[in-house]
Amino acid sequence: IDIPGDMTDQAKSCRETMVEDIAECDDALMDKYLETGELSLDEIKAGLRKGVISGALLPVICGSATKNIGLAPLMDVIVQYMPSPVDRGPLKGNKPGTDNVEERPPEETAPFSAMVFKTIADPYAGRLTLFRVYSGTLSTEGAIYNSSRKIQERFSSTFFLEGKSQKPADALIPGDIAAVAKLKETATGDTICNEKAPIVFEKLAPLPTIMSFAIEPKSRGDEEKIVSSVHRLTEEDPTLTFHRNDQTKEMILSGMGQIHIEVAVEKMKRKFGVEVNLNIPKVPYKETIKGKTNVQGRYKKQSGGRGQFGDCWLDIEPLPRGGGFEFADKIVGGVIPGQYRPAVEKGIVEAMEEGVLAGYPTVDMKVSLVDGSYHTVDSSEMAFKIAGSMGFKKGVLACQPTLLEPIVTIDIEIPDEYLGDVIGDLNSRRGRVQGMDTKGTNQIVKGQVPLAEILKYAPDLRSMTSGRGTFTYTHSHYEEVPPFIAEKIIAAYKAKKEED
Repeated sequence: IDIPGDMTDQAKSCRETMVEDIAECDDALMDKYLETGELSLDEIKAGLRKGVISGALLPVICGSATKNIGLAPLMDVIVQYMPSPVDRGPLKGNKPGTDNVEERPPEETAPFSAMVFKTIADPYAGRLTLFRVYSGTLSTEGAIYNSSRKIQERFSSTFFLEGKSQKPADALIPGDIAAVAKLKETATGDTICNEKAPIVFEKLAPLPTIMSFAIEPKSRGDEEKIVSSVHRLTEEDPTLTFHRNDQTKEMILSGMGQIHIEVAVEKMKRKFGVEVNLNIPKVPYKETIKGKTNVQGRYKKQSGGRGQFGDCWLDIEPLPRGGGFEFADKIVGGVIPGQYRPAVEKGIVEAMEEGVLAGYPTVDMKVSLVDGSYHTVDSSEMAFKIAGSMGFKKGVLACQPTLLEPIVTIDIEIPDEYLGDVIGDLNSRRGRVQGMDTKGTNQIVKGQVPLAEILKYAPDLRSMTSGRGTFTYTHSHYEEVPPFIAEKIIAAYKAKKEED
């Protein structure tokens, strides 16, 4: 493509900068450049390759996969400038189950070793395992040893993938990237090798996910299909994670961003015929108390014949944040027979699952069973379970109940020029900046922020920083929800309950 006339000077300046950077990677090239002010095309290519292999230079290729622009130059750059196995030198690993270091030179005469870098779940061809050979050779059929899992798996053929077609491989040597079908146990990141000379290479740690969606089936009864389909997708792509939130009862799919997750959902539909809706995940709030009380839980029912009777007195008090739940049996004498006391605790535990404010689990409190009464005929475990539940709910309302929200620790990496905007935005999300680090020309903002405020942070940060900002976060602790926000949450819960 010809360079537009109005960009000629800019292109010339960029080329001069590139040539200078290449010359700095080689003393001989630098001497010539200083003498003549220019390098030949062959010298530029040789110098660029040397700089890339040493890690001093990083080529950037512009293009679009969806529009098929720039793919051929990209492949040329990979072939011409990226390091071959010989350039990389021996790879280090460990003897399985030990810290003993093992090495494998990239030679055909060395023991076979390879790393699985991807698995593909094909609904027709089955499971395909893609790997790169680091050392030795591999024949077209036989058995391979998975040293990561300490198992042996048999295969019938190996092949190269060329687009959608498969080209049989007669033998594989160091540097080859190939595929094998129907390995049942081998997964991404596993090492495969010669069983008589085992080695385990370090797995590449997947990048932390930054955005999550709750997924639900569009058709009733597809829950099991979703689980199996997502499991196969996460085998293909370790940067996708999936779990079921026990509190909110949602299936959560997490990835590197909204587009990443949308592509995964489209693939689920195309490959496995499963359609899902994406929703913003519910925030796993909790409820607790700030005060203490002594309360009676009394259940009496008489409907002819044997009735139901249970009576208990409870002391309820808060525990430190993260204290969970404690139950103490402080009954003295036989005011409540021993066989009924566990039922009181069971009723309390079940009542804690749905709090009195907004239906969230209740945590961080101690309940002591201190007194009560029973009836020799009408009392039962069920009656005392109901009495315990009634007493607990009544007592919590008298103990200044409050909502808790999850707080996350967040690290945001951004170019210097966006620092003010990002900090201002973080403050508007009720966040607290706790420090900053410098990384090259970037700043890393460290802080804490409520999870509820960053559920859609990825696209917002991308917009604020022209796509140049990244972030990671981890759960830290729970804190009390500000009253003005708690009121909205409680009102929404009551409205939904009335609607249901």
